[in-house]
Amino acid sequence: MSAMSAGRSALRMGPAELVQAAAMARRFYLEGKSKIQIAEEFGVSRFKVARVLETALERDLVRIEIRVPAELDAERSDALRARYGLRHAVVVESPAEGEETSPDPENLGEVAADLLGELVSEGDVLGLAWGRSTIHMAAALDRLPPCTVVQLTGVYDAGTAERGSVEAVRRAAQVSGGEAHPIYAPMLLPDPATAAALRNQTGIARAFEYFDKVTVAAVSIGSWEPGISTVHDMLSDEERAHYASLGVAAEMSAHLFDAQGRRVGRDLGERCITVEADRLRRIPEVVAIAGGQRKAAAIDAVLRSGLVTSLVTDTAAADFLLGETGPKPRPALNRADPDGV
Repeated sequence: MSAMSAGRSALRMGPAELVQAAAMARRFYLEGKSKIQIAEEFGVSRFKVARVLETALERDLVRIEIRVPAELDAERSDALRARYGLRHAVVVESPAEGEETSPDPENLGEVAADLLGELVSEGDVLGLAWGRSTIHMAAALDRLPPCTVVQLTGVYDAGTAERGSVEAVRRAAQVSGGEAHPIYAPMLLPDPATAAALRNQTGIARAFEYFDKVTVAAVSIGSWEPGISTVHDMLSDEERAHYASLGVAAEMSAHLFDAQGRRVGRDLGERCITVEADRLRRIPEVVAIAGGQRKAAAIDAVLRSGLVTSLVTDTAAADFLLGETGPKPRPALNRADPDGV
């Protein structure tokens, strides 16, 4: 017998072997039985079961398919999670060219809504910061365990509260059946004294009391350019130029970051109604929702800050983030202090 014929003979399984392998594979893959249970049933060792299952895969008796919905990119998601040391990274397909109508496509919010459904447990306190993506996310929520929902920032414009973060908080609380703690105040005030006075108002102070209890938060990210950061758009030309001179690359919840994730322009926070950076860092799970090429560098900066643990983004931003050749970022789960970098 030639070597080739011997090889084919070795690969051939008799009918009894085929039937046994198929039965064992059914027990293991479809019925969820352990190798020890299967070994006891068939009167063989668990090592024999392991060899049979391995052979069943090699001979194509069993085919294992890893399937995720078409809009999710599992490979990029895992690569992004590993590169930045994130707890979760979910990458969705970017809209086709010409279809993107906003800096954060609605499909990011829809996927983030599903992710929150996984991450939030009964009794948690969910924090929502202002942002187009978080508003899209709240609108897409259809399941959420009973939890308290608190607003983490003031609104972009108090006159649009019904369509913005206040409504997002109400919507999330309605879906979960929990309490809602909205903030009826602008995000940016003319001066620190006015901001301090508002923080002491009863309703706003009550919301702030929940900040230390937040277990899961959803935040948006903005680039320092018109239409991509609401904070940028709220400032005067002179103020924008001032913060740009400090090297601002990104904005999140009215906190500004340079390209290395260091917090800059901290005086701006004194004029804002927003969760403090140190409180954000203590929240166990902070999910950032942002995508698109125009936000990619800003996302990189915020991920380097240590304030975010998970990310929902799109393929356009992911390709930029995975193609970065600079110093590898520290693991996001280290929760580094952006003021101590």
